[in-house]
Amino acid sequence: MTITAGPAARVDHRLAIDTIRTLSIDAVQQANSGHPGAPMGAAPMAYVLWTRFLRHSPTQPDWFDRDRFVLSAGHASMLLYSLLHLTGYDLSLDELKRFRQFGSLTPGHSEYGLTPGVDATTGPLGQGFANAVGMAIAERRLAAEFGRPGHEIVDHRTFGICSDGDLQEGIASEAASLAGHLRLGKLLFLYDDNHVQLDGPTSWAWSEDVLRRFDAYGWDTRRVEDGNDLDTIEGAIGSALEDPRPSLIAVRTVIGYGAPNKAGTQKAHGSPLGPDEVRATKEAYGWDPDQSFVIPDAALAHFRDAVDRGRELAADWEQRFEAYAEAFPDEAAELRRRIDGRLPGGWDSQLPRYEDGAEPLATRNASQETLQVLGRAVPELFGGAADLSESNLTDIKGAGDFSADEAGRNLRFGVREHAMGGAGNGIGYHGALMPYVATFLNFSDYMRGSVRLAALSRLHVIYVWTHDSVGLGEDGPTHQPIEHYAALRAMPNLWFMRPGDPNEAVAAWRLAIERRDGPVALALTRQKLPVLAGTAELARDGVSRGAYILADATDEDGNAVQPDLILLATGSELHLAMAARDSLLAEAIRTRVVSMPCWERFEAQPVEYRDVVLPPGCTKRLSIEAGVSQGWDRWVGSEGSMLAIERFGASAPAKDIFERFGFTGGHVAELGRAVLTGRAERVISPPPDHVAPGDPVASEA
Repeated sequence: MTITAGPAARVDHRLAIDTIRTLSIDAVQQANSGHPGAPMGAAPMAYVLWTRFLRHSPTQPDWFDRDRFVLSAGHASMLLYSLLHLTGYDLSLDELKRFRQFGSLTPGHSEYGLTPGVDATTGPLGQGFANAVGMAIAERRLAAEFGRPGHEIVDHRTFGICSDGDLQEGIASEAASLAGHLRLGKLLFLYDDNHVQLDGPTSWAWSEDVLRRFDAYGWDTRRVEDGNDLDTIEGAIGSALEDPRPSLIAVRTVIGYGAPNKAGTQKAHGSPLGPDEVRATKEAYGWDPDQSFVIPDAALAHFRDAVDRGRELAADWEQRFEAYAEAFPDEAAELRRRIDGRLPGGWDSQLPRYEDGAEPLATRNASQETLQVLGRAVPELFGGAADLSESNLTDIKGAGDFSADEAGRNLRFGVREHAMGGAGNGIGYHGALMPYVATFLNFSDYMRGSVRLAALSRLHVIYVWTHDSVGLGEDGPTHQPIEHYAALRAMPNLWFMRPGDPNEAVAAWRLAIERRDGPVALALTRQKLPVLAGTAELARDGVSRGAYILADATDEDGNAVQPDLILLATGSELHLAMAARDSLLAEAIRTRVVSMPCWERFEAQPVEYRDVVLPPGCTKRLSIEAGVSQGWDRWVGSEGSMLAIERFGASAPAKDIFERFGFTGGHVAELGRAVLTGRAERVISPPPDHVAPGDPVASEA
C-alpha cells in the first residue's frame, strides 16, 4: 500500500515532521496572522499520507491520474504550503515567507488556480469535504466510462484532512451521507480530532460520537489514539484503503503540539504563538530558537524524493496511456479531448430552434429538450438535481443513474442542495467532466456558499435553477424567488442568465457550455412562455452579448428609428414588454424592447455596443422584472422607472399573481406612457404584505 522509496529506518521522521511544524510556525509569526495550531498537531498524519501513500508529481501538478488531496480544514493552509514546498512543487521558500501578503502564492486559505498543487479552494468549513466527495464521484464516473480490462487508465484516490469544524457544518453531513450511500471507496479523510475549536473546547458545542454517526452513513471508520504514532497511522490508512466504503480515520492530535503554554488550547488555534512561545516551542523540539525558516538538508532530501517518484508515476501512466491508445484509439482521443477542455466538433449543430408562432413552452421544457441534444453531443455533461429532476427536467434520458452499483450520468443528490453544490465544484475541480446541478431558484440560497466558491475558483459549473419567479404559482412565497436575481448578480464572476423565451433558453445553454472560466446560472420558468418574434434569428448572438434589441422603434412606415422609450425586460416578463410595445406603437410612441438576459455579459461588451442597445440620448426607460428593483437603476438611468416586486409573493395561480401584481402588457404600456410624461414613480411595485385585501395592488403612475 505504501509508495515510500528506500528503507524507512534511514529517515529521521521526527526531523521531517518538525520541519513542517516550524515552517508553519514561522510563516504565521512573520505574517502576524494565521492558524499555527492545526499544522503543528496534524503534521505527523499529513507526513505519513504525503510520503507513504499520496500518488502525486510535484513537477507535473496537473498530471491527470494523480491522487487528489483536499485540505478541508483550510485554516491550516501553512500545513499544505509547507508540504508543497518541501516535496518540490513550484512554491519557493520566499513565498512561504510572504504568507498572507498581497500578491503572494500563499494566501490565508489555499486557492485553486493560484498555488501549484492546490486541488481545491478551501476555508469555509465543510466545503472541502463536499468537494472531495465530488472528486471521488468524478473518478468513478470516468473510470467506468474509459476503463477497459487491463487498461485501468483512470484509477486514483481522493484524500483529505478535515477538522471538528468541518464535521459540524451541515454541508459535510449532507455530503458524508451521500458518499456513504454511493459507497465511494476511493475516498479517505483523516479527521484532526484535537477537541479544540476557535472559541474553546469542542465539548462546549459538541458531544456526539462522530464515528458512530459516520458508521450510520455507511462509512468505514477507524480511530488512532496517538497522533504522533506514525506506524499506527500508516496501518490505519493501509487497512482503510482495502475497504470498499469511504473511510474516516479519527486521529487524536494535540493542537499546537509542542508549544509549552498553548498546546491543547484554543490559544494555539487562530493567532500567532507570539515570539516568546515560538522560541519556547523550538526549544521543546530541540531546534535553534534564534533561526527561522530552517529546512535541514536531510529533511529536504527526504521530502524531495517525491520529485523523482512523481516523475516515475506520471511517466508510467503516460506509457500505459499509449498502450491504451493503441488498443482503444477512439476512447483515448476522447479522454484527451476532455482533459484538454476542448469541445467536440459540431457539438451545437443540432440544438433546437423554435419558430415564431410555435406553441408556448416553459423555458425549463426548452432546457430539457436542449439538454437531450447536448447529452448526446457533449458526453462530459454530468449532473443532476436535488430530488427535483421531474420539476427541473434535468435527466439525460437513457444515460443511466449514478449509484453504488452503476456509474451513469444522472446524479441523484437527494434533498441536499448544499452538498450538491459542493460536490458539483469537486467534479469541476477534478476535470474531464462538465458538471451541472439543479434545484428551484429559491433554494439556491441553500447552496450559495458553494456557488460563491465556484465563482471565486473560476470553476465551470452550470446551475439549472427552475421555478424562477412568482410565476411558479400556488406553492406560494416560501418558494417564490424575489431578491435572488439581485443577490446572484452581485456575485463576482457568476453569469446569471434569465432567458425570456425558448430560443433564448437554448442560447443560454450554448453560452453555458462554451464558458470555461467560471459558473453559469440558468434561471428558468415553470410556466409556459410564447416564442417571441425575432428570437429564432437574434437570440444566439444577442444572449451571448447579454442584452440585445429584440424589437426596435419604428415610424409609421415600419422603418427603424431612434426610440422615444426603451422597455428592458428579462425572463417571463419579456413577452409583456413586447405586448406593451405593440400598444404603444399603435399610439405612434416609438418604443424599443431590449432583452437583457445576462447583465454580466452586457457589462463586458464594448461601450460602443452598449450605447447602440441603450443609446445615452434616450433617457426614458422602463425595466420590467418580477423581482426586487435593486440594480436596475444603472440601466434605466435618472429619468427611468422600474416595475418590480419589493415584497414577498403570494399563493395563487400564476396568472392571478401577475395580474394582481401589475405584470400585464396593458399595465406596462400604461407605465411607459407615464415614464414619457414624467409622471411615473421611480419604483412601481405591489404593496407590502400587510396591506389589506382589496387595496390597490400596484402603485399608480
